[in-house]
Amino acid sequence: RFNIMEFSYKVGDLVEMKKAHPCETHPKTWEILEVSGDVKLKCTGCGHIIFLTRYDFDKRIVKIIQK
Repeated sequence: RFNIMEFSYKVGDLVEMKKAHPCETHPKTWEILEVSGDVKLKCTGCGHIIFLTRYDFDKRIVKIIQK
């Protein structure tokens, strides 16, 4: 029903998101810290940590930069 691309991501991967974090030191690049019902992400520029639901994360991810 939904048109979401399937990515195979795991803890430690660097991912590019659609929008950059406001710190803009490393735009759009996040490290995955935890994958469960939610996805825990850390900004690679300033170290800010956020949680996204799996659904929101799947909508916002553009590509996996480094595994």
